[in-house]
Amino acid sequence: MVNTINILGFPHAYELSSPPDASPVLVFLHGWLLSRAYWQPVIQQLSADYPCLSYDMRGFGESQIAVDRAAFNSASAPIASASVELAAERTAEKALETISVGVSTARTASSSGLTSLASAPALKPGHTPAAYAQDLALLLKELNITKAWLIGHSLGGSVAIWAADQLPETIAGVICVNAGGGIYLKEEFEKFRVAGQQLINLRRRWLAYIPGLAALLTRMNVAQPIEYRWGRQRLLDLLSAQPEAAIGTLLDSTTEAEVNCLPQVVSRLRQPAYFIAGAKDTIMEPQYVRHLASFHPSFAACGDNLIEIPNCGHLAMVEQPEAVVHEIRQILGKA
Repeated sequence: MVNTINILGFPHAYELSSPPDASPVLVFLHGWLLSRAYWQPVIQQLSADYPCLSYDMRGFGESQIAVDRAAFNSASAPIASASVELAAERTAEKALETISVGVSTARTASSSGLTSLASAPALKPGHTPAAYAQDLALLLKELNITKAWLIGHSLGGSVAIWAADQLPETIAGVICVNAGGGIYLKEEFEKFRVAGQQLINLRRRWLAYIPGLAALLTRMNVAQPIEYRWGRQRLLDLLSAQPEAAIGTLLDSTTEAEVNCLPQVVSRLRQPAYFIAGAKDTIMEPQYVRHLASFHPSFAACGDNLIEIPNCGHLAMVEQPEAVVHEIRQILGKA
């Protein structure tokens, strides 16, 4: 059942499988231009044994102010011209091929006290991973969750790392899925930022009515095509994301300072931190996942905190949910 809670003036949509009276609660965080929906195949298998919390981060999915959601729900009718449809599809396809659906780097940001943030609803939150980690801290407080494991995909992995750093008493451990980084490649990041901004600015609501785009997204960034419903979900989440949040997270998480800071945050974590990589992930290649994992004390000399899933791309939780669930259970069994 979907519920909504107000965090710093923004509605946050969340689902909690059972009351958080058992410990720990598994908290699932999604990636850039995605939503909580992608964690459902994993949660369905884990919720019998653990309370599971999934939520849409501020500005994504259903965690938007009413006017933003209303604008998307009132999308224009399908365009009539077949030639216009084809041109639009080709333009969108080119943009989608340029941009990666997921950002896994982080940026240096202020970690001001949660009490002051909670008492200042007029304050405009930022879009760094650290700022989203503060959103999460307030969400956990409101839901009376005192012990949690964070499981974050791509950008959500960066948010999870920052949250573990900010809340050492509450966060028992972190599992990052398709999340790595810590290496700043100036030219590549600049291309990514430009392409990402173009993709967000060129979005049109009626693109949701072009079947070819959803089909394209069933094959993009994955090792094997995923079900059509996930391609459709990716398209809807891409189109409905709040522009300020979509561009803000893109720009604020890919600066040189942010990228270089993330390994430092990982290195000072005292909780367990595990990294699950897709062997065929072309967005966050295993070598970059390994690089970030190596900064945690548990990496040792042979990557004890690193797991690689064969024949898996960037969306491990929908490509191979059984494998992801198996690794999560193995990790929690060691805790």
